[in-house]
Amino acid sequence: MPRFDGRGPLGYGPGTGWGMGPCGAGMGRRMGAGYGRRFFTKKEEADILKDEVVELEEELKAVKERLNELKG
Repeated sequence: MPRFDGRGPLGYGPGTGWGMGPCGAGMGRRMGAGYGRRFFTKKEEADILKDEVVELEEELKAVKERLNELKG
């Protein structure tokens, strides 16, 4: 997270970046790809991906709302 202010790379809040910051410690979206690597069971990976879907849907909703605000 830039400036370590807890708002994520675009200021949308935690969980909206790549998951590679000090809070994620390699446990984010890339599931430990190279940094503190750990292997997940299929159930753990499915749970992580379900959480990611929720986060992405929330981010998409926020982007759409902002676009509507900008339109008028």
